[in-house]
Amino acid sequence: MPNIVLFSGSSHHDLSQRVADRLGLELGKVVTKKFSNQETSVEIGESVRGEDVYIIQDKKDKSRAPISAKLVANMLSVAGADHIITMDLHASQIQGFFDIPVDNLYAEPAVLQWIRENITEWRNCIIVSPDAGGAKRVTSIADRLNVEFALIHKERKKANEVDRMVLVGDVKDRVAILVDDMADTCGTICHAADKLLSAGATKVYAILTHGILSGPAISRINNAAFEAVVVTNTIPQEDKMKLCSKIQVIDISMILAENIRRTHNGESVSYLFSHVPL
Repeated sequence: MPNIVLFSGSSHHDLSQRVADRLGLELGKVVTKKFSNQETSVEIGESVRGEDVYIIQDKKDKSRAPISAKLVANMLSVAGADHIITMDLHASQIQGFFDIPVDNLYAEPAVLQWIRENITEWRNCIIVSPDAGGAKRVTSIADRLNVEFALIHKERKKANEVDRMVLVGDVKDRVAILVDDMADTCGTICHAADKLLSAGATKVYAILTHGILSGPAISRINNAAFEAVVVTNTIPQEDKMKLCSKIQVIDISMILAENIRRTHNGESVSYLFSHVPL
């Protein structure tokens, strides 16, 4: 692919390398380091004059480390970015904060493929959202699989009282697949898994786009009754997989790579919203 340079940020070199390999490119030469005062230094080691430059970088992946979406949008625009590619924004409305084009890709096609290839009983499954906010996400997946869906509603109690989870839907004698865009400490999905099993589900899987898995997440997953907790590699997962055999990873580098290729060549990217590129 002529006139294109791909740089890796500091957050996920492996994903950047996978995207570059898919596109048949060498990663651009860049050195990123932090000074003792934690200031970041970035040195570009090659000319980018006249080139289309793509920078691959994740969101912050530590608990309680916020990113102010509008501020980041302004910073990227002022820095010269003229196109943004994201993966499963927590709130799709964030696209409206940008004054430049945004392609918000979805892990859904890769999730559907994983379910069909790895869960033999998927035709008897039920897709479950661990909270009411994810209803649109699970209904979309359930429709594509032609199965039913359910959701878990947190019933708010008074101060100092534990919230009660109310299951809306019938999971008895079915494989339950919890789907969410992000999991941090995993308290909600582990509690939801217990609720599903007590309601008669035969097996419980969790599929999460962004597996932050901070704090007590790994120990909670190890102690929970999941068949598997499936995350994508938008965040590095190698160290967490060593600590928890239940964690499995879906590679989404081909989706990002194909979006870059189509964007560079001026082609439509709408195909990627419903298909995994071959």
